[in-house]
Amino acid sequence: MKRDLKIVQIGFGQRGIPMLELMLKTMEDIRVVGVCDAYPDRTAAAADRIERAWGCHPVQTEDYRDLLALDADAVLITSAWEGHIDMACQAMEAGLDVGCEVGGAYRLEDCWRLVETAERTGRRCMLLENCCYGRRELMVKNMVERGLFGEIVHCDGGYCHDLREEVSCGEENRHYRLRNYLTRNCENYPTHEIGPISKVLKINSGNRYTGLVSVASKAAGLHEYVLAHRGPEDKLARAQFAQGDVVTTVLKTALGQTVRITLDTTLPRAYSRQFTVRGTKAAYFEDMDAIFQDGVHNRYEFDAKALWGNAKEYAKDYDHPLWREYQAVGGHGGIDYLVLRAFFESIEHNQSAPIDVYDMATYMSITTLSERSIAQGGAPVEMPDFTSGRWKNEKPKTGFAYEL
Repeated sequence: MKRDLKIVQIGFGQRGIPMLELMLKTMEDIRVVGVCDAYPDRTAAAADRIERAWGCHPVQTEDYRDLLALDADAVLITSAWEGHIDMACQAMEAGLDVGCEVGGAYRLEDCWRLVETAERTGRRCMLLENCCYGRRELMVKNMVERGLFGEIVHCDGGYCHDLREEVSCGEENRHYRLRNYLTRNCENYPTHEIGPISKVLKINSGNRYTGLVSVASKAAGLHEYVLAHRGPEDKLARAQFAQGDVVTTVLKTALGQTVRITLDTTLPRAYSRQFTVRGTKAAYFEDMDAIFQDGVHNRYEFDAKALWGNAKEYAKDYDHPLWREYQAVGGHGGIDYLVLRAFFESIEHNQSAPIDVYDMATYMSITTLSERSIAQGGAPVEMPDFTSGRWKNEKPKTGFAYEL
């Protein structure tokens, strides 16, 4: 009989509570045995939710290191960005597998330390990048692998999300984004876009990123928003935000493809991840949810609106197996559930993490490398090979349902 997985969880802000609720409501094989947050009220709220759902009270602490000493299988890190790598490394040293929420790295050395610790301890370390499990992202990946797109040449992606209210209310909401926007100028949140693109391009599995250049616009959006919504007497009205309103980063791969990703979070706009895949035979454009197939859609060259929404016509043949029978549950249209199940079932079935430590280090390193490039006026920056050459060999398929 399969035993329940025992989980400890660190951090109960905007991501931590929804992820906990998802486990409590939908995952009968998971038991959260310890909770931690730097703020005692958040820790108590998480413990109360567990007690109401399961009738048991978890260990509570304000020091996450206390949780690492418990009898548990894995840790979920859903805390502020700054602590992710330290917490992940300490958890692996304690013998726990790690599922870590997304964010960028602050030092390149930390990415190397993450990889070294995982290799030495033999523990799984999975980045919980839910967008890798997006329905269209997986459908397009499936189409690429079945040859419909021909040879892939270029991809686009973005984190385009108006966060002006969230950032400016960071102090009241105890949210970490504010301090980052005040002190850093970089591609601070690359993983939602680079994760799915990297899986399409087989990064760290037959391909890798070799370098990037990054440039940032001026920082004006937050200042104007604060003046309009909080008033000229607010202390943030006098703040000098470091983070540029729009950051554009271009990456090159070993196989010659280019990738452009955009951070656009402090100007008015509609949400988009701008997921775009361009091949020699077809293209996908997220903002239109459209496929443009050579030889099929050429007559619409100057009438793109006629193609809007046509991706759904391809779903009957190319929908990814994970989505064919899936009745979406949980946040972000169901992808939160899928990424958590991918992590837990990789442990239960002794499979490699689908978004492994090499992926995690690669994606997170974009933040600190972009910061360096921006500071040098858009200078090219080399990207390390965190696999130490193993990227040249494509990973064999195992049949694991959550494999990417």
